[in-house]
Amino acid sequence: MAFRFVHAADIHLDSPLRSLALRNPELADLIGNATRQAFTGIIDLCLAEEVDALFLAGDLYDGDQTSMKTARYFASQLHRLDQAGIQVFIVRGNHDALSRITKELVLPESVKVFSGRAEAIPIEGAAGKPRVVIHGMSFAQPHAPDSLLPRYKPPVEGAVNVGILHTSLAGAPGHDPYAPCSVADLRATDFRYWALGHVHKRFVADGPCTIVMPGNPQGRDINEAGARSVTLGTIADDGSIRIEERYTSVAQFERTVVDASGIAEWRDLIATTAKAMEGTRASVAAGHLVVRLKIVGKTPLAWRMRSDLDLLRADVEHRAAAMGACSVEKLEIECHPSDAPPVSSGDPIAELRRLIESEIVRSDAFQREALEIGEELRGQLPQECRHLLGADEAGLKDFVLSLAQDGADDVLARLHAQAKAGEG
Repeated sequence: MAFRFVHAADIHLDSPLRSLALRNPELADLIGNATRQAFTGIIDLCLAEEVDALFLAGDLYDGDQTSMKTARYFASQLHRLDQAGIQVFIVRGNHDALSRITKELVLPESVKVFSGRAEAIPIEGAAGKPRVVIHGMSFAQPHAPDSLLPRYKPPVEGAVNVGILHTSLAGAPGHDPYAPCSVADLRATDFRYWALGHVHKRFVADGPCTIVMPGNPQGRDINEAGARSVTLGTIADDGSIRIEERYTSVAQFERTVVDASGIAEWRDLIATTAKAMEGTRASVAAGHLVVRLKIVGKTPLAWRMRSDLDLLRADVEHRAAAMGACSVEKLEIECHPSDAPPVSSGDPIAELRRLIESEIVRSDAFQREALEIGEELRGQLPQECRHLLGADEAGLKDFVLSLAQDGADDVLARLHAQAKAGEG
């Protein structure tokens, strides 16, 4: 008989989603609830597949979580597994180390929360199942700058050794280093499976040692776009391991590019945008699509799109609502006017564009001052929002200059609209 398990990580239950809430409180509420719904789906999967165990590789909560309502929900879901005879093995991640709930919550006896010292727990399974030993170690503090691997217990001879570890591996964009280690380091342990957590993007390394970072089961912003999942694993009688990816997203973020080249009528623009959203919606298995739209191309409507952005967004959101289970997270305009006059024509708006692009935005003085403003703004944002302005100084500079260019385009669009109205 095989030993079967589900491996999940980075649940971030009831994550506050402050960055999304700044733009769209209703959407933030949808995604905040989706993290809980996704976890319920994970429990449902365990029950439906009749697995032996659930591995949770850290970050159940989202920092200094103090809501006992969240705690009661989490405990109630684990009680469902306890009643079905399914064991749960949990390591605390960096976010969990901050949480008072993690330390005080009373859970069923079938739930093992690993301490800050390495432990190896043999599974007392039914006769005929492979002998499995679960190794784990939790974060005692929110920071772990050094590898935890040297502190894990050695593999138990004659057993299938499974390790649960919260780690940033060799590092990933947007993630600080936590308990860093390499794939080679993990393979050198002679464990058969490593259940990892921390990085919110799926990663799998096959071989004698199967290494899986499942990613988070529910994306929380556009930087976590795409399908989200957990891993269903099977350890066969001979010790071989087979894994399957199971999708868990309740709401899925996606980026969609709309080519508006040559479109001259507003209704055709809305129809083209709606068709692009419908195509994305058809490709998404999750119950709800959260889409970021980028409209590109040369079109006579480029000026109007910028000057009437609020109207364009209202029209697009209306079509998304009519489609059902679809929300527009953001609307970006990267169009250029197909009827823009050459600079040499003497058109004042064209001349102003040339001055802004060549002599203002690209000047050292402007870039220096803009960067200072950006750094000041980033320092005033909550920690979880700061990455929105770039991961480093170069990223911040690119973001600020892009913002300046967008602002210039918006001003020019309004001047163009006023000029057209004056001609009428």
